[in-house]
Amino acid sequence: MFYYLLKYVLLGPLLRLVFRPRIEGLDHVPATGPAIIAGNHLSFSDHFLMPAILKRRITFLAKAEYFTGPGVKGRLTAFFFRSAGQIPVDRSGKEAGRAAIREGLGVLDKGELLGIYPEGTRSHDGRLYKGKVGVAVMALRAGVPVIPCAMIGTFEAQPPGRTLPRVRPVTIRFGEPLDFSRFAGMEQQKAVLRAVTDEIMYAILTLSEQEYVDQYAAVAKAEQPTEKSAKERRFPKAPLG
Repeated sequence: MFYYLLKYVLLGPLLRLVFRPRIEGLDHVPATGPAIIAGNHLSFSDHFLMPAILKRRITFLAKAEYFTGPGVKGRLTAFFFRSAGQIPVDRSGKEAGRAAIREGLGVLDKGELLGIYPEGTRSHDGRLYKGKVGVAVMALRAGVPVIPCAMIGTFEAQPPGRTLPRVRPVTIRFGEPLDFSRFAGMEQQKAVLRAVTDEIMYAILTLSEQEYVDQYAAVAKAEQPTEKSAKERRFPKAPLG
């Protein structure tokens, strides 16, 4: 109930005012039945923009950190995510990955829309990164179509680290559903999972026109120099003695 209050009264109208979203290909999202919407992830706002413009309810698998943040901001974030029907997922370790797949399959079993970001985390530089195979596992096990989606302009509106978004238009573009029924029963084969995931990422890339990086986003983030290390390289300490 509160999901629809957020969507139509409290949050949805505000998001439409701030971002003035242009929607393309909405007819590709099925009116009924289970399906996965797989999109790029550029901004914190992505979690709220897509539910605001879709006619159907969508449930996202969201990282558990969004539900456990400290202070007033953390509590407000957790409140919004729970109110929007999002599911917290612990992303650490293999068992966490299996738990995420179980949660996702539970949403699909109920005939609902499942939203997932195959990159696993937000892009820190606006580029599209290698997808994780969890989306392929769920698509094959549930036997559901995957609708690729591109968020365009949300990185510029609210890049990582920016609390309040800039007022600017964005585009949300949906592609034609991807059918992977030809791989039914093959979800245990690593090569098949990688091929399905790469096909999904290519469809997202075609829609978003981002630069693609054949590396996991989390790995690329970890390799980024911290502010401290960058400063040390610019101003190295003089040798002793």
